[in-house]
Amino acid sequence: MKLSENLQKLLPYGYLFLVVMGILKESIFYYQIGINILKYTTIMDVLISPVATLTSNPVVLIVTTGFIILAYAYPTYLAKRRDKKWAQNLSGLKNPETLSKEEVESHFSKLFTIVFAIGLLSLFLGIGLGQGKNLSKHISNNELKYDRKLNYSNGESEDIYLIGTNSIYYFYLSKGNRSIKVAPIGAIKSLEIPLKASISTK
Repeated sequence: MKLSENLQKLLPYGYLFLVVMGILKESIFYYQIGINILKYTTIMDVLISPVATLTSNPVVLIVTTGFIILAYAYPTYLAKRRDKKWAQNLSGLKNPETLSKEEVESHFSKLFTIVFAIGLLSLFLGIGLGQGKNLSKHISNNELKYDRKLNYSNGESEDIYLIGTNSIYYFYLSKGNRSIKVAPIGAIKSLEIPLKASISTK
């Protein structure tokens, strides 16, 4: 199945959809630990949020890549067998013999779009809910590993658990303090990360 003109026109909207999914994932994640992330987010953070999510962990990137391939291969497989009744039932294609080639391509392009959208929605929602719930549980049970050292511009420093960062803020918890702190990047001199530090939840 070749990408139809209709599908190509949807590509810009596809990125917009990814941006919305990135915002949704971040909002759900931070909401579970009591932070309205939109108050601390810039336009640049919004634009790169889906890329940051997909590249945050090799497993996430591999799963997403595999899903995209599968989402494309599924309609392609059905399109090649559109004369079979079972393929028509799975794809929702009705009376293919009365449709033009363009109409058939348009149908399967829409099928790809639907499968792609539902899959990404599930992925981003799952990541946001899972990571937020896991972090909230670790905070409540005092199970965090304070494996980073934050050095402030005024010369002070403290051991922290880094929740995440964006273009202007650090979100973290200090050792011995279960309150989440939000510090502007300008107040931070450096962040020390041990070579064997565990991977952050973000």
